[in-house]
Amino acid sequence: MTISYREYSSTSELSKEDQQLISQAEEAYKNAYAPYSHFHVGAVALLDNGKTVVGNNQENVAYPSGLCAERVALFSVGANYPEATVKTLAIAAKGDLVDKDAVLSPCGACRQVIFESEKRQNSPIRILVKGLNGKVVEFHKSTDLLTFAFGL
Repeated sequence: MTISYREYSSTSELSKEDQQLISQAEEAYKNAYAPYSHFHVGAVALLDNGKTVVGNNQENVAYPSGLCAERVALFSVGANYPEATVKTLAIAAKGDLVDKDAVLSPCGACRQVIFESEKRQNSPIRILVKGLNGKVVEFHKSTDLLTFAFGL
């Protein structure tokens, strides 16, 4: 299995479209509800019809009743645009839950949901993740993050 990714030192190295997606993800995390972790995450899904769908993390004192930004965005796509194909999922975060130089990536549950979304639409989803230090990592498909996906 080949894992493919690319690192960018800043968003300025991205295309204008990708810069806009990261900016939308950053805007989305401003509306996250994260009173427990204080770690705000935003995600935006770019659809093949040009529409974007945003999500952000929504925590709950009765853990695990909350939901991650990636799943909020992807489930919203499934509910509102079931025939659309997700081309790119851009993710950004802020907070001090992790070291600022750590490479951020979706949690295991979100990775599995991204994989299932790819399976549902029968095409890969490109994933852009902006770290706290401004670096961006681009993954070409979910299995670049989840090499042994359930149902692979």
